[in-house]
Amino acid sequence: MTDTPSRSRDLQARAVALLWRSLARRRLSTLWRLARLVGPLVQGISRREREVTRINLAEVYAERSETARRRLRRESLVHSSATMLELGFAWLGPADRVEASILEVHGRELLDEARAGGRGVIVLAPHFGNWEVLNFWLSGHFPFTAMYEPPKLTALDPLIRRGRERQGARLVPTTSRGVAALLKALKRSEAVGILPDQVPHWGSGVFAPFFGRPAYTATLLPKLVARTEARVVTGVARRLPGRGFAIHFLPADERVYAPDEATSAAGVNASVEATIALAPAQYQWEYKRYRKTPEEAEGRPDFKRFRLY
Repeated sequence: MTDTPSRSRDLQARAVALLWRSLARRRLSTLWRLARLVGPLVQGISRREREVTRINLAEVYAERSETARRRLRRESLVHSSATMLELGFAWLGPADRVEASILEVHGRELLDEARAGGRGVIVLAPHFGNWEVLNFWLSGHFPFTAMYEPPKLTALDPLIRRGRERQGARLVPTTSRGVAALLKALKRSEAVGILPDQVPHWGSGVFAPFFGRPAYTATLLPKLVARTEARVVTGVARRLPGRGFAIHFLPADERVYAPDEATSAAGVNASVEATIALAPAQYQWEYKRYRKTPEEAEGRPDFKRFRLY
């Protein structure tokens, strides 16, 4: 007897893969026009995305007027829609077309100088602009390793892996084995990518301010820095609507190098804030960055320091 949920997931995965392949053939200008149509639909139909974005923006930009925040919310949902529509382009589009879409690169010297000095580079890549285009560029220009968690629709895993690895990136699991692979890559003076704005599991982070409010933040970074003396930069692919992308690498806040985990985490969040300032509408505000709270942490047996394996 056929497993109905499994069959349903397979059908969903095939539909998504077909959509990505179709969108991969479209021009970026066409995808941007589609995003401008889809964004308002998301705002109107998806209460979750609309409300989480509204709450986050009210928290972060309390000094702005309600009208300004509402405008930013609309722009943010359009950019988030564009990112989803561009996945097929980033993973499946001809490599020369993706490369040609990267119209500007700022701050590359930060990576070159670190590697020339025999140091690895940790790239903090927040959910800003199109992070898959950033991965494409990094893996095409540097030996690059990044952590990877398979999608919920497991049938999509081979397609996503091929897309992310096609320029030479090495994907490693979000486990102790993956952490060990990052350490080895950094000791070889290579580049590694870390998502600095995902909420980690309890026991794997500390609370640090993010736009003035406590956010549970991963503590992997200070361990990697302490063991490798790597340099840290933030990296994003800022969307140039309908035209392409501008890659930006910025020096991380100096606190990221502190051995104290809370201080380092504060530096990570400050680094992300500085990147968001490039174009606030291009940050993924519909993510529940504050969903874990200090009050919730009190008394938890697993609320402890992260151990690097």
